[in-house]
Amino acid sequence: MPPAPIRDRPDVLVLGVGGTLGEAWMRGLLGGLESASGLDLRDCDHFVGSSAGSIVAATLAAGRRPQAGDRAARAWGEAAPDEDEQPGLLGRAVRGAGRLGVAAASPLAPVALAGVAPAGRALRAAALAAAPSTTRTMDGLGRHLDALGARFDGRLRIATVDRRSGRRVMFGAPGAPPASVAQAVLASCAVPWLFAPVRIDGREYVDGGVWSPTNLDAAPARRGTRVLCLVPTAAAGSARGVLGALRAFSTSALAAESLALRARGAEIRTIVPDAAAGAVMGIDLMDPRRSEDVLDAAYAQGRALA
Repeated sequence: MPPAPIRDRPDVLVLGVGGTLGEAWMRGLLGGLESASGLDLRDCDHFVGSSAGSIVAATLAAGRRPQAGDRAARAWGEAAPDEDEQPGLLGRAVRGAGRLGVAAASPLAPVALAGVAPAGRALRAAALAAAPSTTRTMDGLGRHLDALGARFDGRLRIATVDRRSGRRVMFGAPGAPPASVAQAVLASCAVPWLFAPVRIDGREYVDGGVWSPTNLDAAPARRGTRVLCLVPTAAAGSARGVLGALRAFSTSALAAESLALRARGAEIRTIVPDAAAGAVMGIDLMDPRRSEDVLDAAYAQGRALA
């Protein structure tokens, strides 16, 4: 049975983790949906972005169409290490985790994600402290983010994790530390083991995916709020190995966070890559060479949803 069509603009758009290909899928899907439905997703009341989703969220919050984030996403993928830069068994494991665009896929994830606050924060902090260090930065991504011109005006929330405390920090939310959008997105894209943490006001922050593949529960929602959540890492179809584990984790985390949001009375619709898009994305979600193919598949999926 085909999914129900999307005819109304959501109040809140939640955009999850997924590396450069996850970003391409979200951008393509939103473009296809807008093209076929006439909706303008830049008009959403709120945007919540994590890692790859933070690039798309910042683009929309800046009043740009989804495709405007293309250069930023490409700069992120190009900054990732090449195959021969992380030799050895540990390097291969770390590279595989980082390229999935979410720290949950790493060998440390069962420990880092086993608990809830405050124990969960301590476990995350311990896992992050034990991770191999790197000095790799994302200067190109930062330049493109600055060019987008997004500002924190109450609509945009960017998920990160404080490296030392293991605590989730949603930049742009009430009470969050001051930061520019570019700083927050850089932090949300700082995949552990691949990129150095981003320092903001004396503290180090890393990828929001360390906390959750979507951070859906952080969406500003109340009774009657319509929430649309895009989850690149929970693609349709079966998979084995690391990809299967990532999809299983994403699905279970999404279910738990959806329950929390529905308890507030919100209406939630989730979208994952369909079989065609998931097959094109594959396992290496930081490989920019497949971005165009992913965009094409996602655009078709988006049009079908309208």
